Amino acid sequence: MACHPELARRLKIDIWFCDPHAPWQRGSNENTNGLLREFMPKGTDLGDASQTWLNDVARLMNGDLPPGNALALM
Repeated sequence: MACHPELARRLKIDIWFCDPHAPWQRGSNENTNGLLREFMPKGTDLGDASQTWLNDVARLMNGDLPPGNALALM
């Protein structure tokens, strides 16, 4: 991610990278990627997804959607 300093500055966030050869630092990232693949299989063009749908997926993954709404996303 070559532009991460600019992105961090614009969004006012810290960006952290795992150390090389330290797989224990990537556990939660790998788990999240697996969960996202349930909604967006590899190769999915995110340009085709609406911002509303992406927001709903994020809310579902963060536990913010009621269970009845979760089924509508799949």
